[in-house]
Amino acid sequence: MNRRSCLALLPLLGTRLPVAAADDVLLGITENLPPLNYLDGNGPQGFSVELLRMMAAGAGLALELQVLPWQRAVQAAEASRNSVLFSLTRTPEREAQFRWVGPIAPRRVLLYKLASRKDLVLSRLADLGAGRIGVVRDSAADRQLLAAGLKPGLQLEHGLDDATNVRKLLVGRMEYVALLDWAAAWNLRQLRLPYGTLRPVVELDAARAYWYGLRPDADPSLARRLQAALDALRRDGRHERLRQRYFR
Repeated sequence: MNRRSCLALLPLLGTRLPVAAADDVLLGITENLPPLNYLDGNGPQGFSVELLRMMAAGAGLALELQVLPWQRAVQAAEASRNSVLFSLTRTPEREAQFRWVGPIAPRRVLLYKLASRKDLVLSRLADLGAGRIGVVRDSAADRQLLAAGLKPGLQLEHGLDDATNVRKLLVGRMEYVALLDWAAAWNLRQLRLPYGTLRPVVELDAARAYWYGLRPDADPSLARRLQAALDALRRDGRHERLRQRYFR
């Protein structure tokens, strides 16, 4: 999952303890994948970033954050024992690679069309024909569509990011776009368009969720503290209120 992103290493003001032992400093490492996690002029932002801040505060941990290109994020997480990598799709292949905390949120990848395109009818990829799908190059959705036999340049229009693909869809450069449902809502909001501008037509993947991943040799008590903090946020409603801010 390669994404164009930038580097930021910023201490989280307000949650760093005045004097913290090394074991009480958590290094959160992520990539640009709005609205879950991303970098803007104010530093690391997004649903998963804010949630981790709340969890760290609840667990009594100081927190530092990095936003990196994905491969560098993975390397940085491997180099720090008290790191947490996110937002991770939990798969059988990755199960033993991390000590898991979560889930953060559902992960649903859908094909969307413009709701105004009444002429487009699609219920399965096999019926795509000459239709074109916008997808981020090298993303999980891109790999899935390539594995299904779709042809780059003919049926697949590769873009640098979701925002680019949504703009192309709006001006008719393609008939469909592959998006995480969170990303669909986020990008329409950035364009000040209602969520109903897009209509889902095919569900590509909804079997998994996003999680935080600690190194497999991380202190088990660290995972327990973070999980307990997340569970408390779910019970008191703060998790859902945060979700509604980003996905509505």
